[in-house]
Amino acid sequence: MTRNYLIQNASIVNEGSIYQADVAISDGFIKAIIKSGSPVASQYSHFRVIDARGLYLLPGVIDDQVHFREPGLTHKGNIYSESRAAVAGGITSFMEMPNTLPSTLTNVLLEEKYEIAARHSLANYSFYLGASNHNLEEIKRVDSSRVCGIKVFMGSSTGNMLVDDRHTLEGIFAEAPCLVAVHCEHEPTVRENLSRYRTATTDQIIGADIHPLIRSAEACYKSSAQAVELANRYQTRLHILHLSTAVEMKLFDHQRPLSEKKITAEVCVHHLWFNSDDYAIKGNFIKWNPAIKTANDQQALWEALLSGRLDVVATDHAPHTYEEKSRPYFDSPSGGPLVQHALPAMLDFFHEGRISLPAIVEKMCHNPAIAFQIGSRGFIREGYYADLVLVDLNKPNLVDADSIRYKCGWSPFEGHVFRSAVTHTFVNGHLAYENGEIHDDQSGMRLLFNR
Repeated sequence: MTRNYLIQNASIVNEGSIYQADVAISDGFIKAIIKSGSPVASQYSHFRVIDARGLYLLPGVIDDQVHFREPGLTHKGNIYSESRAAVAGGITSFMEMPNTLPSTLTNVLLEEKYEIAARHSLANYSFYLGASNHNLEEIKRVDSSRVCGIKVFMGSSTGNMLVDDRHTLEGIFAEAPCLVAVHCEHEPTVRENLSRYRTATTDQIIGADIHPLIRSAEACYKSSAQAVELANRYQTRLHILHLSTAVEMKLFDHQRPLSEKKITAEVCVHHLWFNSDDYAIKGNFIKWNPAIKTANDQQALWEALLSGRLDVVATDHAPHTYEEKSRPYFDSPSGGPLVQHALPAMLDFFHEGRISLPAIVEKMCHNPAIAFQIGSRGFIREGYYADLVLVDLNKPNLVDADSIRYKCGWSPFEGHVFRSAVTHTFVNGHLAYENGEIHDDQSGMRLLFNR
């Protein structure tokens, strides 16, 4: 197995700049960054050369929010299948959520997921311990250097993981030994809205366009505001996931550097790409929690992303089968697959002039590493792990049944032609993806955190 590579003639996008350089990869790490015009030392003459002329080299994307469905829901996806799709999309590290079967509510169950990933994940991995109303002692025992965070559903999405007891919430915010990541929707408001729409629509055919009315902006704001209030009171390291509304943006700081923030905020690709007008065509296939909302909300998310109120872009990759998503609105589950297409989608925004390449790298690579204090990843630096992605900005990429790698076999982007394509993905120096071919003879690594 070749472990040493010399990427030549790349346009490197890193730490706010774009520049020409060669990158030497040895034994899993970035050995050297050789600026354009410098002679390539003879010590790299035996490395496999990848000519990256015309390509852009980015740090590997770090996705802090995925649902890979293992254990217990593997008819939708599993760590093996979804990590392959992630790597094909330039995602080299992921953090996976606890709402599997059984829910990951103990440290024993948490370690069992790490064991699965060690055998089957092509990408680097970490897993959240889930919170419930009854497992504070498990939360307090988490090793913060080896676990990405504690996941709190302040709006219930799956099973028994809704944390709605005020005393328990206070205990989690006061005593969690690491970052607390929250799904914020005010459950009583959602339930009230759901009951009203179920009663009012008995004799009508209901579509997904009512989803943002049930899982409303009011529900999101009430819950996010509560999370921010608790974090400020207890000085908790808080990360609010998949924000979706304009009104929530006022909760977040855009003046302080990310490294100084105790409260960070995330937006997902689907909330940037779609708005409520798209339900007419996409229906349940863009039904996520929190809901995709109005064009005004979408615009406010963009403004907050570019101003620094929103720190991270993630996916909330959450596959369901085509049959499950094709059910009537009230019976169709929320969530959809995204990891293969998140980076190409953001690159389409670059082509449209919405965001720069350095800003994409900041929000998808640098900032997750900073926010979660991930060791030696997220940047193109000598001595860092060689998690790297080459992209061709001028290679059209059709999303169709033949190209989709998700186990569920569908994508909300199906039929769209992205303007750019991932050509190579390195995970810890291993060339895991190369021009459409997966090389899965080496697994990813467990992420470690400098906490």
